[in-house]
Amino acid sequence: MIIKSAEFVKSAVKPSQYPEESQPEIAFAGRSNVGKSSLINTLLNRKNLVKTSSTPGRTQLINFFLINDTLGFVDIPGYGYAKVPAAVRKTWGTMIETYIQTRKTLKGVVLILDLRRIPGPEEITFMDWLNYYNIPFILVLTKADKLSKTNQVKQHMIISKSLSIDKDNFIIFSAKSKTGKKPLWDAIENLVQKAINNKAEI
Repeated sequence: MIIKSAEFVKSAVKPSQYPEESQPEIAFAGRSNVGKSSLINTLLNRKNLVKTSSTPGRTQLINFFLINDTLGFVDIPGYGYAKVPAAVRKTWGTMIETYIQTRKTLKGVVLILDLRRIPGPEEITFMDWLNYYNIPFILVLTKADKLSKTNQVKQHMIISKSLSIDKDNFIIFSAKSKTGKKPLWDAIENLVQKAINNKAEI
């Protein structure tokens, strides 16, 4: 996709604060410090549209962005960071699940995993949520540049087996080298188009 415009719209914690449901939306989710902000900025050819931080757990709101006036990107708070108080983590969980459950314009989720880490219970729970609410998702393995090609392949296989998901269903990504940028955009556009086609058939 050619990015002509990308702008921050607003932040929210509950449905009454969400933007009007007009454009299709793709949400981005992942464990804290997984490289989510860098991934979104890379997709949009921006350096600082989404604020990056070396402090995990910094994103505490659902942040809405508008791309080319036709597509919404939604940055969901990271999960699974132990230093965030349990009460806050619980609030985030409720906030995220409410968005997934109620947002009619949500067409899919980009679920971001660190290629160097084995997915834990949080990732599995999140995928269960998405399956339960019938929300399609794209699996992305980030920070590929942190590993050699050999170790990339090794970790890719380990993660695939740990989740019992075919390795071809993952996109290897690096914000630094831009590896995976086009395949991820292709997957996002396919999700949106599929949702539009399904709606037209109803």
